[in-house]
Amino acid sequence: MIKSNEDIKLIAKEVISKEASAVSELGDFVDDSFSDVIRLIFNSKGRLIITGIGKSAIIGSKIVATLNSTGTPSVFMHAADAIHGDLGIIQPDDIVMCISKSGNTPEVKVLIPLIKKMGNKVIAMVSNCESFLAIHSDYVIRTTVRSEACPNNLAPTSSTTTQLVMGDAIAVALLSARGFTQKDFAMLHPGGSLGKKMYMRVCDMIDPSVCPKVKPDESIQNTIINISANRLGATVVLDNNGNLLGIITDGDVRRMLERGGSFEKLTAKDIMSLNPKTVDYQELAIKAFNIMETNKITSVVVTDGDRYIGLVHIHDILREGIV
Repeated sequence: MIKSNEDIKLIAKEVISKEASAVSELGDFVDDSFSDVIRLIFNSKGRLIITGIGKSAIIGSKIVATLNSTGTPSVFMHAADAIHGDLGIIQPDDIVMCISKSGNTPEVKVLIPLIKKMGNKVIAMVSNCESFLAIHSDYVIRTTVRSEACPNNLAPTSSTTTQLVMGDAIAVALLSARGFTQKDFAMLHPGGSLGKKMYMRVCDMIDPSVCPKVKPDESIQNTIINISANRLGATVVLDNNGNLLGIITDGDVRRMLERGGSFEKLTAKDIMSLNPKTVDYQELAIKAFNIMETNKITSVVVTDGDRYIGLVHIHDILREGIV
């Protein structure tokens, strides 16, 4: 039966309140054992293998992604698959962290003794500190919750939220211990906006085959055709020796038309803007954007020393998601 809007909102607020309360209590469980776990992982020559079953496995997979993206090599191993062949994932120097609310699931009871027999250190992230998992692990990180946010105290809600938050606490503590910087983060996220800001160069964005240019005495008609054909909203003006004289943009053409009168006798040099902004092709693309933003322009001339090699347009920057 669908409840009223007020009832639905009340349920949602109760869930948020219960989970927020569970998370706020996590701070009490960050003790010397937590610090020991961070030191263990930090000093390890191997990887951190994270395992679990059910919803805890899903949380474990997310924690692995966070750790890998912040400099801690990690691998997810599903507990059910582990006892059917995936134990081969674990190498001698690896550390294993098992995530479970009860700590007494059948898969965990089978898996933990096998890992211990292999000689690997085991970390338990567990709510029940009297469970099989907690008792048979080398280290215990508590994620105890009073109850789930589910009205029947059954669906993993508060418990998985606390696991997720504790996983973030581990990742950030390790990040800090490693002195992990913004540059390190960008290196591991080259496809993201931060990575592109720090690594993508102007030469990565321009097409060397698209190099709009006209001579100073080019007719206005041909100049407009040149701008339109290359689809960069501008063309540059070069002398016979290839020296850069100026730039003509869509805006220059519009201003010429706004002035009125005949333009049949005008040439490129009559409407070009002098001293166009330039950027070296080896510079970061974000520098080209900063030049555009500072000067309120949409195109920057790309050079290799004194040689003109192309144009970079604001649309190129936006398309790459750099800003």
